[in-house]
Amino acid sequence: MNKIVPDPPATPRRKPTYTAFGCCNGNHPPLFSVCEGIELEDALVHLSLQIQCAKDTTAQACERADEQFKTLLIAAQQSLEMSTVLIDTVLDGMEANAAPE
Repeated sequence: MNKIVPDPPATPRRKPTYTAFGCCNGNHPPLFSVCEGIELEDALVHLSLQIQCAKDTTAQACERADEQFKTLLIAAQQSLEMSTVLIDTVLDGMEANAAPE
């Protein structure tokens, strides 16, 4: 049986480009970089882990901070929590779209 409507063109997989960082205001070559061509999903998983580390750090700092700084740390934690939810939602969507039907 012939299909009347052709399949849509395959969309190319999005991948990060090379990005260097950690050069201390240009005083030396960059210490770190994001590698070109890594899978976007892998980059997001790594970012999620980095955000979890930041959340753990701010939680520990919050326990030791005085009231003035505790408010700032709580605000930072809320921003990190929103970032985590956004990344997890994007990863869930990517996984759902990749699943065979």
